[in-house]
Amino acid sequence: MSLKTADFQEGLIVKFVGRVISICGRRLLILRCDPAQLPPLNAQVVDRRLKPVGRLIDIFGNIQAPLAAVLCHEQCTTAPQEKLYAK
Repeated sequence: MSLKTADFQEGLIVKFVGRVISICGRRLLILRCDPAQLPPLNAQVVDRRLKPVGRLIDIFGNIQAPLAAVLCHEQCTTAPQEKLYAK
Protein backbone atom coordinates (compact mmCIF):
# COMPACT_ATOMS: atom_id res chain seq x y z
CA MET A 1 0.00 0.00 0.00
CA SER A 2 1.42 3.38 -0.90
CA LEU A 3 1.67 6.35 1.43
CA LYS A 4 -0.85 8.22 -0.71
CA THR A 5 -3.72 5.80 -0.10
CA ALA A 6 -5.17 4.56 3.13
CA ASP A 7 -7.31 1.55 3.91
CA PHE A 8 -9.60 2.84 6.65
CA GLN A 9 -12.25 0.14 6.47
CA GLU A 10 -12.22 -3.23 4.81
CA GLY A 11 -12.93 -2.69 1.12
CA LEU A 12 -12.81 1.13 1.33
CA ILE A 13 -9.83 2.85 -0.25
CA VAL A 14 -9.45 6.60 0.04
CA LYS A 15 -6.80 8.75 -1.65
CA PHE A 16 -4.87 11.55 -0.04
CA VAL A 17 -6.05 14.92 -1.41
CA GLY A 18 -3.82 17.28 0.54
CA ARG A 19 -3.24 19.30 3.69
CA VAL A 20 -5.33 22.30 4.66
CA ILE A 21 -3.28 25.47 4.28
CA SER A 22 -6.04 28.08 4.58
CA ILE A 23 -9.68 28.53 5.54
CA CYS A 24 -11.45 31.22 3.50
CA GLY A 25 -14.72 32.43 4.96
CA ARG A 26 -17.01 29.89 6.56
CA ARG A 27 -17.18 27.16 3.93
CA LEU A 28 -14.05 27.20 1.74
CA LEU A 29 -10.83 25.28 2.39
CA ILE A 30 -7.61 25.62 0.39
CA LEU A 31 -5.39 22.52 0.29
CA ARG A 32 -1.85 21.88 -0.93
CA CYS A 33 -1.97 18.81 -3.21
CA ASP A 34 0.52 16.26 -4.48
CA PRO A 35 0.87 16.84 -8.26
CA ALA A 36 1.26 13.10 -8.91
CA GLN A 37 -2.06 12.20 -7.22
CA LEU A 38 -4.63 14.81 -8.20
CA PRO A 39 -8.20 13.77 -7.33
CA PRO A 40 -11.08 14.30 -9.77
CA LEU A 41 -13.27 17.38 -9.54
CA ASN A 42 -16.45 16.97 -7.47
CA ALA A 43 -14.87 14.16 -5.45
CA GLN A 44 -16.27 13.74 -1.96
CA VAL A 45 -13.68 14.87 0.61
CA VAL A 46 -13.48 13.25 4.06
CA ASP A 47 -11.25 13.68 7.10
CA ARG A 48 -9.18 10.94 8.77
CA ARG A 49 -12.26 9.75 10.68
CA LEU A 50 -14.15 9.38 7.36
CA LYS A 51 -16.48 12.23 8.34
CA PRO A 52 -17.67 14.00 5.15
CA VAL A 53 -16.14 17.46 4.85
CA GLY A 54 -17.30 18.67 1.43
CA ARG A 55 -16.65 18.50 -2.32
CA LEU A 56 -13.55 19.33 -4.34
CA ILE A 57 -14.62 22.23 -6.57
CA ASP A 58 -11.38 23.47 -8.18
CA ILE A 59 -7.71 22.69 -8.73
CA PHE A 60 -5.51 25.67 -9.50
CA GLY A 61 -2.01 27.10 -9.17
CA ASN A 62 1.40 25.91 -10.25
CA ILE A 63 1.69 22.53 -11.98
CA GLN A 64 4.44 21.45 -9.59
CA ALA A 65 2.60 22.60 -6.44
CA PRO A 66 -1.15 22.61 -7.15
CA LEU A 67 -3.80 23.88 -4.77
CA ALA A 68 -7.34 22.59 -4.39
CA ALA A 69 -10.50 24.33 -3.23
CA VAL A 70 -12.98 22.35 -1.14
CA LEU A 71 -16.49 23.66 -0.49
CA CYS A 72 -17.58 22.41 2.94
CA HIS A 73 -21.09 21.05 3.51
CA GLU A 74 -21.41 23.14 6.67
CA GLN A 75 -19.12 25.56 8.48
CA CYS A 76 -15.50 24.35 8.25
CA THR A 77 -14.24 22.70 11.42
CA THR A 78 -10.96 21.34 10.08
CA ALA A 79 -7.67 22.61 11.45
CA PRO A 80 -4.75 23.94 9.40
CA GLN A 81 -2.33 21.17 8.33
CA GLU A 82 -5.05 18.51 8.72
CA LYS A 83 -4.90 15.80 6.06
CA LEU A 84 -7.99 15.29 3.90
CA TYR A 85 -8.87 12.36 1.65
CA ALA A 86 -11.11 11.67 -1.37
CA LYS A 87 -13.50 8.73 -1.60
